[in-house]
Amino acid sequence: MSVLKLDSSSKIWITSDTHYGHKNICRGVTDWRLPDGSIPVDQTRDFLSVEKMNSAILNNINEVIGQDDIFIHLGDWSFGGFENIRKFWDQIVCKNIHLVLGNHDHHIERNRDGSQGLFKSVSDYLELTIPDVAKFVLMHYPLSSWNGLNKGVIHLHGHVHLPNDKKFGKGKKMDVGMDGSEEFRPYNLIREIVPIMRKREVVSDMEFDHHTDEIKGIVG
Repeated sequence: MSVLKLDSSSKIWITSDTHYGHKNICRGVTDWRLPDGSIPVDQTRDFLSVEKMNSAILNNINEVIGQDDIFIHLGDWSFGGFENIRKFWDQIVCKNIHLVLGNHDHHIERNRDGSQGLFKSVSDYLELTIPDVAKFVLMHYPLSSWNGLNKGVIHLHGHVHLPNDKKFGKGKKMDVGMDGSEEFRPYNLIREIVPIMRKREVVSDMEFDHHTDEIKGIVG
């Protein structure tokens, strides 16, 4: 487990599942097919080529994230070979990048050629605190229950590529992946995510979870 504390004056951005260089997630060139032979539209991005998709990812990141901002990425950084890890990183203006590993980040997980050194931190699970703003549990995978759920801690994840209308889970839980963003870009953590999540109910995905019972005074 890693712990990170950031100042509320910082401009903090978050995303997941950029899949830079991933041929099969690009509708124009994908080899993925449904049982009837058709292209899975819901599972692919509407770009004619990988180059156009990569360009959109980079432009949309660099348009909003400044050089001195903080960029948190919740995994599945890149595809298409080990060299794309550095190629993607080189083209991003902001270098203050914290990476939470996804299931496709095996080269970075193994620290091939020192690739972890490209990032400010690399972890499987990250607990983030922004004093006087909010606390977060960050992981590539969605959790059903998490540390501090009963105290209003927000859980942000990626992995499942949920569309915009399905990106919110039960309670204070959200898929922050690129595919769920209406503008296909990272989210501003304090300005865009926190106000929405503050209004959401403290509940768990689990049918029974004593951590939510604590709120009602049933447990301890």
